[in-house]
Amino acid sequence: MDYVYGEANWSLRPGRAEDVEAVAELRAVVMRDDLVRLGRYDEHRVRQRLRDGFSPAYTSVVEVGGVFAGCVTLRPYEAGEGLYLEHFYLAPETQGRGLGTAVLRELLDRADEEGKPVSLVVLKGSAARRLYEREGFTVESEEDPVDVLMVREAARPVTGPRRPAAGR
Repeated sequence: MDYVYGEANWSLRPGRAEDVEAVAELRAVVMRDDLVRLGRYDEHRVRQRLRDGFSPAYTSVVEVGGVFAGCVTLRPYEAGEGLYLEHFYLAPETQGRGLGTAVLRELLDRADEEGKPVSLVVLKGSAARRLYEREGFTVESEEDPVDVLMVREAARPVTGPRRPAAGR
């Protein structure tokens, strides 16, 4: 499905095994400043951790105007009782213009339809935390000196046909 972002259309397409290197490289670029600030940046490890945990089956690639612009993984956890959001990276040139909010809302709408909470881990001090808080995530715990676990409870699942928004 295509969506509008700024002047271009964006879409989510299913991840593929061959996306792993582009995603690993994007992760290294996007996380560098926060990991350096936290004293945890390792040029090899930042890429390898993505490679080790990459799951095309649960990953969506974000494309803007048909060009790779990011990725996000949303996988089931705890016997299917919830979803875990990870590897949410957008190319720096697309950040700060509403794309992250649009992508996250699309995923949260899907989770709400299933009536499932969504959990994630964000780095302490990361600007991404503000996005998650705006979309209803709250701090569940501070896992360690680096990670913060956040959770967003599911909205009530949709039952019956959706009503169109006002003015449509």
